[in-house]
Amino acid sequence: MKIFKFVLNNIPRPYLIKMSYLARPFLAFWLRGDNYTDPIDGKSFKRFLSYGYGQQRPNVLSPSTLSLERHRLLWLYLRNETDFFHKPMKVLHMAPEQCFLSIFKSMKHLDYTTADLYSPIVDVKADILDLPFSDNKFDLVFCNHVLEHIEDDNKAMKELLRVMKPGGMGIFQVPQDLSRENTYEDSNIKTPEDKAKHFGQYDHVRVYGQDYFKRLGDAGFNVDEVDYSKTLSSDLVEKYCLAKGEILPVCFKP
Repeated sequence: MKIFKFVLNNIPRPYLIKMSYLARPFLAFWLRGDNYTDPIDGKSFKRFLSYGYGQQRPNVLSPSTLSLERHRLLWLYLRNETDFFHKPMKVLHMAPEQCFLSIFKSMKHLDYTTADLYSPIVDVKADILDLPFSDNKFDLVFCNHVLEHIEDDNKAMKELLRVMKPGGMGIFQVPQDLSRENTYEDSNIKTPEDKAKHFGQYDHVRVYGQDYFKRLGDAGFNVDEVDYSKTLSSDLVEKYCLAKGEILPVCFKP
């Protein structure tokens, strides 16, 4: 078992996710039950899978969609608090999450564009520091768990603001340590090993603190800090395997 965990912890996460997608039908069948539910597809299981870089979090990875806590929280917010699922809109999705990609693409009322610099599955190859889109183009922009990889995150934030329509909305989730008042970053930390030690993952360049929302505000956004799990019953938080206290940064272009 220790050897198995060591292998899982040292496989690069993109490859681990790809392996998990191949095994998805078998995992869903093996773990079927009624203890926990993935709200994205409505399927229920006796338990979810463990997942995490280094330190594994138990009961967080859905066997069917392979969603994590943050994905399910975002889905519930979009479903319950926005008109995303029925209002026509132009949407930009940076580095689209696999658990959302096919669903969002199938939604006929959306003009949906995916973009990334490296991913082979997106519509547009794009550098977040120099997006190939006109000003004021998109009603909604998703950019989740991307900014912690970007050295000049302020420039990236301003690019996201530029391509968003006035009054448009963006959701920009990041790994965040709310026990830190200030973001921790150090450009002298270069190696994957040191980045993992200091920032929690081999390809991260910072750990965002409470000041993340101010950084978004300084880039020009109006920011709502939405503690959405707080609006749900404790039974639903447990049933959907959410992380209590995770904040959704919901941003608007003035």
